[in-house]
Formats: sequence, structure tokens, C-alpha cells
Amino acid sequence: MSDSPGNNDTPDPLADFDDIIAEETDRDPDLAVIEAGSRTLRTQGGPPEADVPARPEDPEVDRALREVETELATRWGETKLEPSVTRIAALMDVLGDPQRAYPSIHITGTNGKTSTARMVEALLGAFELRTGRYTSPHVQSVTERISLDGAPISAERFIETYDDIKPYIEMVDTAQEHRLSFFEVLTGMAYAAFADAPVDVAVVEVGMGGSWDATNVIDGDVAVVMPISLDHTDRLGGTPELIATEKAGIIKPDSTVIMAQQPVDAAQVLLKKAVEENATVAREGMEFGVVDRQVAVGGQLLTLRGLGGEYPEVYLPLHGAHQAHNAAVALAAVEAFFGVGAERAERLDIDTVRKAFAAVSSPGRLEIVRRSPTVVLDAAHNPAGAEATAEAVRESFDFSRLIGVVGASADKNVRGLLEAFEPIFAEVVVTQNSSHRAMDADELAGIAVEVFGEDRVQVEPRLPEALEAAITLAEEEGEFAGGGVLVTGSVITVGEARLLLRKG
Repeated sequence: MSDSPGNNDTPDPLADFDDIIAEETDRDPDLAVIEAGSRTLRTQGGPPEADVPARPEDPEVDRALREVETELATRWGETKLEPSVTRIAALMDVLGDPQRAYPSIHITGTNGKTSTARMVEALLGAFELRTGRYTSPHVQSVTERISLDGAPISAERFIETYDDIKPYIEMVDTAQEHRLSFFEVLTGMAYAAFADAPVDVAVVEVGMGGSWDATNVIDGDVAVVMPISLDHTDRLGGTPELIATEKAGIIKPDSTVIMAQQPVDAAQVLLKKAVEENATVAREGMEFGVVDRQVAVGGQLLTLRGLGGEYPEVYLPLHGAHQAHNAAVALAAVEAFFGVGAERAERLDIDTVRKAFAAVSSPGRLEIVRRSPTVVLDAAHNPAGAEATAEAVRESFDFSRLIGVVGASADKNVRGLLEAFEPIFAEVVVTQNSSHRAMDADELAGIAVEVFGEDRVQVEPRLPEALEAAITLAEEEGEFAGGGVLVTGSVITVGEARLLLRKG
């Protein structure tokens, strides 16, 4: 493995990043790094983008948000699960079942859930419906997970929502064998916030699986199943069929199922469940799909076939065939929500659909955050996601030399992830993010050497140095030669890199 470049006498402009994390010893490491990045970068540019909020500027609000984050961090993390909806159902009961106050679109699958949820939200909003969106994990701030009208709720509202339901959380904690988990509390907050707004429709992304996921106390009018592949196999099963069995749990009686392209054995499980629940099924490639796609500046131009007809000349400002398929699924889900294909045969207003898709964003999904050299962020964290990302990079970017920065979680199929990226990376810089789930950089390097060969692997345990090393390697091609950097492997890695390489 090559040695890291650099001069030990050179001051580190991001030294405060580690110092601030070290100060936050009482907090969850994921939350600590979010705060560290926000404080480090606050003086490095304008305000953050609306969908990736930084720390509140008001010291009192910031203090109150810290207190909520600290309390949440004392609970079971998202990787520690007790497979049941008993606790979240108890919380909903004492809150008066807020999740029944609005219809919902429920989204599961292995990859593409968040991007599709954002597209569904954009379409519903364009048709003048008030939306609530619940997605996970977050890129930078926990407040991103709960959105109203297309934007994360404010820190003030996040705090107020937590304070409002806190007595009920404590009541359920006392009555149950295990306290509510981090994800269960956030789910309760989302459903309460949506009822309080109130929203016309909720767009809800499953956290993991389906049947026993905390989100599954809703009765989704539309159940969306994104492509199923192997991930979380220790919890969901080691085959697409077993994973599909768990994910099929979101299909409710008399609902509509929008099914993305699936492995045959997974599709059979989903169709069987739909029959059992008397649900109507629309399948990608049969009832809806992508008719045509052309690479365009900043994205792609699509012709989509929906449940009500064709939608030509739809511009989507996201890269990759996988995002085109996500768009087809999102369109079909919204059509089904409006009764297209069942109660009515005509398509939705084409101009409104075009306007909605043109405004879609998906932070951390092939997102360009820097030029000269170009730095792209993508949250691919399993082999299927990495393969889709690699293909999108080949299609949409003309890099003469691409350097990878990879920081992955220890519980993922890291070898499969690296193998998917090997054909497009000239070299790879392996690192680790601040999460306790992160794979040790040296362990990751050992796998990377087996995949890439020793001469193509560099180790930088700290992400700031990893980014600097990758940018330096990309710049070796010369200013106009087309070198680039792709940061990937984990949502946490991408979120931290986004803080360090702020868009704009």
C-alpha cells in the first residue's frame, strides 16, 4: 500500500473537526460528528441547503436540540432490533393513533427508497397536496428525516414535537420490557408531526425490512416495493425470497402494490402476499416502466409509461438508469394514489409531472459537491447499489481518472462493494467515518488490496486526509485532464464528506 502524502509541519485547517468531536464525549458519535462538521464549516460559506440543515444559529435552540439528541442517543441504535411493532403500537395508542389521520404511501425494498420517496413527495406537492415525508438515515442532520411540504422540519418544531410526546414515550417505556428505540421514537415523532400539520398524505420509507419495522403501524393505501437484493442478511435472511417475505409485510388489505423489477423468487413472494391481501398489483416492465432515456446535461430526459399512459420529455436532474427506474416507480405510485388505472384511465397532467420531476433533488446520490477536480458523493453501501452507481458514473461522467474514497460499515458486504467499483477506480483511498459501526481503515485496506492490488490502495484513517489525498491524486492528471473523486461506501461517510466539502 502506498504511503500517505503530506508534510507534518503543515497546519491542519480542519484540526478543529477532531477537537470538537473529542469534546462531545457524552453524545452518540454520529451526532457528534454532525455538530463538529457544522461548527467547523459554518464560516466557510453561505447557508446550508434547505434539505440538509446545519446546526441552529440561535444558541438556545441549539442547546435544546442538543438535549433532545442526547436523550435519543441513550436509546437502542438502529442496528439493535427486537423484531416486533409492540412498542411503537403502544405509543401510537396512547397518542391517539395519529398515523390514521392521513392516507399514506409506504416504501420498502433494498435500494432506491429515499430517492423514490423524494420523487413521490415532489409529485404530490406539485398537485397541491400537503406532504409529510419520513426517510432514513439522514445525511447530515437528524431533522432531515421528518419533512413537511418538501423541507425538513425546523429545529424548533423538532424539539417541540419531541417535548409534546415525551410524557407518552416515558409511559410506554415504563410499561414495556424494552424502552422504545431511537428509530421508534423518531417514527412516533414523524407520525405525530404529520397529524399536527396536518398533512394530506404521508410518504413513509421503511427503516429495515417491513413486517416488524416501526413504520409498519400505518395502513399504506399504496405499498411500493423497490428492487430487493441482499442486505441486512443477518436480520432479514440470506436469499431474496426470505428478504421479500419480510418486506411483503407492508402490503395491506385492498391496497395497491407498485412493484419495481424484482428477482423471480422475490416477485413470487410479493405476488402471493398481494393475492392474500386482495391487493391490486402494478409491475414495472408490465403495467408501467421506462420507455426511453437519454443522457442530458445535469441528468437525463425520460419517456415514462405510467398506469394512465405515456409521459414524454420528462427531465430528471439525477444521473443513472437506476434513477430513471425510480422515477417510473414514483410516478406509478402517485398515479395509483390518485386512482389512475383503477378508477380512471387518463394520465396525470403532463406539465405538472414534468415540473415536479425537474425540481427533484437527492442529496448524497451522485451529487457533485466540488469542481476542479470534480468530487461526487454517492451513498451506495451494498453491492447492488455500488453496481448501479458504477454504471451511472460510466454513463454520465467522462472522467479520465477516477479516485475512490471508501469508508464502509463493518456489517456490510464490503468485498462485494469494492468489487463493483474496481473497474472504474484508478486508485482507492480507504478511510473510516466516525460511526461506531465503521469498519477499521486497516481492515478495509486488507480487503481492498485483495480486490485492487497493493499499488492501487492508499490508507488514510481520517476522512479529511482521505479527501485531500484523493483530490491530490485526481489533480495529477492536470487541471483540464478530467480527473475526479467519488466518495462512497456509507451514508455516514457521505454525510461527513458533504460537511467537509460543502456544496457551493
